[in-house]
Amino acid sequence: METEVRQHLARTVLTKSNFMANVNDLTKKVVSFRNARDWKQFHNPKDSAISLSLEASEVLEHFQWKNAGEIEKYIKTNKKEIGDELADVLYWVLLMAHDLNINLEKAFELKMKENNKKYPVKKSKGKHSKYTEL
Repeated sequence: METEVRQHLARTVLTKSNFMANVNDLTKKVVSFRNARDWKQFHNPKDSAISLSLEASEVLEHFQWKNAGEIEKYIKTNKKEIGDELADVLYWVLLMAHDLNINLEKAFELKMKENNKKYPVKKSKGKHSKYTEL
């Protein structure tokens, strides 16, 4: 059984290059979808950022006015709808990164390094404080 689990993990673990290949494939799909509809003319940085924010708000809407118990129950019965909204957010992230020529892998790696400096484990573990309050 342990060998089967290890083999499964070995097959499913994404390497860094596989991850970027997946991101690049998703980006190509997003750009192709947009370009087939001749929508690039509407996608300036301001309006794309607005669309990203609106889609993120639609994710938030799923949880608005619900307590922890209601959220737990809601997630179980509405995963597809929540996933749809998360996919919409991803769509705009990928499209904006493409249009602004931002390498998401590099941007993410740099941001995580910054976050590690701002939130060292010794100071931030188990705390929800902003880095300026640690």
